[in-house]
Amino acid sequence: MAAKRNFVLILTDDQGAWAMHCAGNDDIITPNLDRLANMGVRFTDFFCASPVCSPARASIITGEMPSCHGVLDWLSGGNVNTEDYPHMKEHPYFRQEDRAIEYLEGHDTYVRHLAGAGYRCALSGKWHLGNSVRPKEGFEKWYTIGHGGCNYFNPDICENGKFYNENRYVTDLITERALDFLGEYVEQEAPWYLSVHYTAPHSPWTRENHKEEFLKLYDECAFTSMPEEPVHPNQVGTCPVGSTPEKRKEILTGYFAAVTAMDEGVGRILDKLEESGRLENTTIIFTADNGMNMGHHGIWGKGNGTFPPNMYDSSVKVPFLIYDPEYFTGGKVVGRMAGHCDLFPTLLELAGIDYTVHDKQHGRSICSYGAHPEEERDRDVVMCDEYGKVRMIRTPRYKYVRYYETGEEQFFDLSADPGERQNRIGMPRYGEEIAGLRSRMEAFFEKYADGVNNGILYRVTGNGQLKRCSDPGAFDPGVTYFQENAEHSF
Repeated sequence: MAAKRNFVLILTDDQGAWAMHCAGNDDIITPNLDRLANMGVRFTDFFCASPVCSPARASIITGEMPSCHGVLDWLSGGNVNTEDYPHMKEHPYFRQEDRAIEYLEGHDTYVRHLAGAGYRCALSGKWHLGNSVRPKEGFEKWYTIGHGGCNYFNPDICENGKFYNENRYVTDLITERALDFLGEYVEQEAPWYLSVHYTAPHSPWTRENHKEEFLKLYDECAFTSMPEEPVHPNQVGTCPVGSTPEKRKEILTGYFAAVTAMDEGVGRILDKLEESGRLENTTIIFTADNGMNMGHHGIWGKGNGTFPPNMYDSSVKVPFLIYDPEYFTGGKVVGRMAGHCDLFPTLLELAGIDYTVHDKQHGRSICSYGAHPEEERDRDVVMCDEYGKVRMIRTPRYKYVRYYETGEEQFFDLSADPGERQNRIGMPRYGEEIAGLRSRMEAFFEKYADGVNNGILYRVTGNGQLKRCSDPGAFDPGVTYFQENAEHSF
């Protein structure tokens, strides 16, 4: 009997699909992501479920849309019982009088199924889905960040129910603990699953937050791969903004350095798998929680870089690399659309676990995509995204966006306008396509949203979610004005 597959899922934070050398960016240095792409398969059209951290992460692990699992914004509350850790209250990301919340309680996860099938499961890195102290069902090893986000140096580590600060570079800490877990797992027979969740390349991007050895790689970089546009009129203060040439240079240097430092960690993980002889039965997946604008469309940030949130491809497309010794090899490039909600059934199929998606999961396994990279599936594939009162539906050619608070609509013909520059709402020649996508999007969310968690019921501002949707004051109204030096939105 063949050995069961093992899994390594590497998840980064705020990495655009464009932020890899193998994706055509000649400025960025990612030799190990390029190595993984050459070993396996790179998807060019892979989408998150929501263009912000926590909702996207919840959709990965549950296979559900945010309007079903109820995590509709990044979690500014519910991460830690602050009264249990008074010594941490001076930490810059510590929220006073917070109470830990199990946001995904009652929602199925693929990790639970893997553990039930005998897999040993571990997390090294960012969780940010509530109650960071308590390991979630299925995980036997739990090394994470207490409050979701952190600075690159002196992060608040939570391990085995204890908080501590370690004044080292957090990317290295996450890599090293992942290697510790691998060192144990590769020596035993039981199958295993390892999540490696980097905080990179999320802000802050100032020079003191990154290692000089990576910063200096970009000191002479002109960043010609990156757009230079006026700041978008809807830009808000959810991350630093490159509003001057000097600020742009600083931000891009820090961002690119963070990616390259993370890439080095990926290389160490690949080396460990090769040296242990485990590549022949290990699936490796690399992706990011959401896309990222670093000047794209004049926006600095992801979906909540603007208010109302935006649904540009640069916000909703994520990098996706996958190596599997049976299905995904040979350095192919797949142009078929897929998304994070497809990971739940894909992982379980690869693990040999019999599973049928429930009625709130729309994802399908992508195992056949490696063999047929250009062939569309039998069903009519569309991708849907949401962020509170903003929703999107996308086909390979068209994109339709609706802003439920204002009634505004956007429609882009991506074959003629891949940069999404011309909103074609109101053009008679597109009337049938617009009406069709509007109807299909309404039907999609009617089917896959779930009661009180339905995102269009709430004014989600991009400033954080404090409690469950059903609780009063669940969403932080915050501010929506431009704030150049904002650092701490996750």
